[in-house]
Amino acid sequence: MTALIIFSLLLALMVTGMPISIALGLTVLTFLFAFTQVPIESVALKLFTGIEKFEIMAIPFFILAGNFLTHGGVAKRMIEFARTLVGHWHGGLGVAGVIACALFAAVSGSSPATVVAIGSIILPAMVKQGFPKNFGAGVITTSGALGILIPPSIVMVMYVVATSGAIYAGPNGEPVQSASVGTLFMAGIVPGLMLASLLAATTFYRAWKFGYPRLPRASFTERWKAFRNSFWGLLMIVIVMGGIYTGVFTPTEAAAMSAVYAFVIAVYVYKDLKLSDIPRILLSSASMSAMLLYIITNAVLFSFLMAHENIPQAMAALMTDSGLGWFTFLLLVNVLLLAAGNFMEPSSIVLILAPILFPVAVKLGIDPVHFGILIVVNMEVGMCHPPVGLNLYVASGITRMGITELTVAVWPWLLTMLFFLGVVTYWPDLSLALPRAMGML
Repeated sequence: MTALIIFSLLLALMVTGMPISIALGLTVLTFLFAFTQVPIESVALKLFTGIEKFEIMAIPFFILAGNFLTHGGVAKRMIEFARTLVGHWHGGLGVAGVIACALFAAVSGSSPATVVAIGSIILPAMVKQGFPKNFGAGVITTSGALGILIPPSIVMVMYVVATSGAIYAGPNGEPVQSASVGTLFMAGIVPGLMLASLLAATTFYRAWKFGYPRLPRASFTERWKAFRNSFWGLLMIVIVMGGIYTGVFTPTEAAAMSAVYAFVIAVYVYKDLKLSDIPRILLSSASMSAMLLYIITNAVLFSFLMAHENIPQAMAALMTDSGLGWFTFLLLVNVLLLAAGNFMEPSSIVLILAPILFPVAVKLGIDPVHFGILIVVNMEVGMCHPPVGLNLYVASGITRMGITELTVAVWPWLLTMLFFLGVVTYWPDLSLALPRAMGML
């Protein structure tokens, strides 16, 4: 009954069109004031202590790095490098777009940033070469979602923030805590590469089926020149990810390093960004960071209310006592997350639902790392379908296509992503094999 009251309040406020972050805060305040004896003063304290987590500092740095890279010429050099590798394949420019999205995802951590950076360059080129606009839009809208699966990933950081700070009981009563950011980053590499391969295969097949254009095969000299031009952008992948896994710096320190490195190569190496552009980029990054941090603070407050009322623990006990197995639970989680993606953006979904579902998953013996990757893949799918798919709106701005038209355009690739979601859900080793081999599990 308590859970019903809380979620009814939240949904009622969201239906009014109120921003989710404010709806979360008002739900907590209303419930605490009307149904509990918890002093309201504790809310202010929780708002500040809720974001006193070292991992949260990574978010504004990754956002800043992504903005530097988006405006700093890194994307176009990655596209050219990918084009020289696969441009002669069927639909080569589209396949190059998938590869470029995967490469840019490995340095940005943001899905919309990947769509903007790659899509704004490659979509006009695809249309000019003779590809239908809806084909190019479908490729970039879905491939841009790789930005939150291939590490580094802002959504993975949010999952850790949402589920850390508490220890839950496993299936045999053993203590289980959340995964670390570094372990999740490592776990995202193999699924990310697999999804990129599947999206590229879908692009290749449709281009072959409909006879879309191919480019001439690039010479070794052209490939070497493209590699040299993109080297400094590609080196960022090695520095950031290599630094994390060799223990040189933590994921949060890696985020700060990526922001500094992105600034240096954009301004002083590629020189596509002027110093006069920096204030605008800093302001844009600060605005986006503030929005996300405000959502996080209110989501942490909502999690505090859930924990105070013992709702996650009650749900875990209810599901285990009813004989619900891990197979059925994961199916229900996928349905719930995909449904939530119809009216909420990924950050809010992770911050609200992860603390509720995580104790149940742990109780059923599901690995926290596997569960985190499953949630991230669900968020990828949610970003590519209406009515709130962020990638659709970003791609709509680039292509000047309506959301309905874009929805039809993305279906072949979206079906591929749903198939991949099923694979990730019921093949845990796809996510766990690499962290296990690295001794992180």
